[in-house]
Amino acid sequence: MALPLILASQSPFRAALLKNAGIQFTSQKANIDERAVEAPLYETGATPEDVALILSEAKAEEVSQRFPHALIIGCDQTLSLGSEIFHKPADMDGARRHLLALSGKTHQLNSAVVLVQNGQTVWRHVSVAYMTMRHLEPGFIGRHLARVGDIALSSVGAYQVEGEGIQLFDRIDGDYFTIVGLPLLPLLKELRARGIIDG
Repeated sequence: MALPLILASQSPFRAALLKNAGIQFTSQKANIDERAVEAPLYETGATPEDVALILSEAKAEEVSQRFPHALIIGCDQTLSLGSEIFHKPADMDGARRHLLALSGKTHQLNSAVVLVQNGQTVWRHVSVAYMTMRHLEPGFIGRHLARVGDIALSSVGAYQVEGEGIQLFDRIDGDYFTIVGLPLLPLLKELRARGIIDG
């Protein structure tokens, strides 16, 4: 009998990706302080990809402590512009500053996914998407944020490419699943290899 699958996330976007792929799972929120986990990593020279992986593992390991006989899917995403890592904006002024900083530049979305069982990471993967934002006039940014509202606060870049945020870009190199925050194709391949889903 296949292990029960738990997604260590309350993200409706990640849950929708798994549901649409026909995966049977439940969701559990991970009770961790992401910024506290992340803070010491910068002193060690951790890359944005490393940070995404470590946060994914921390989430999955916490949920695994409560559900040791399940296979836990942990995922996280960082947005990096050079060496700077962006976090979800706290308010609309923060969202405006994010978009001004990203305007006319190419940034990375680093999406990590891990599998944890009995508190141990048994598989890990990071996918990267390169996002080239067009030059945005400050007035347009204000009008855009007024239209999309608080949904801009739900992602690290203050945009959703699955919605009106797609209008902010000139070029995207990477797959949709990486951008949304769950590298689905590598995850499905690993679940098939482990006999968790039919293959």
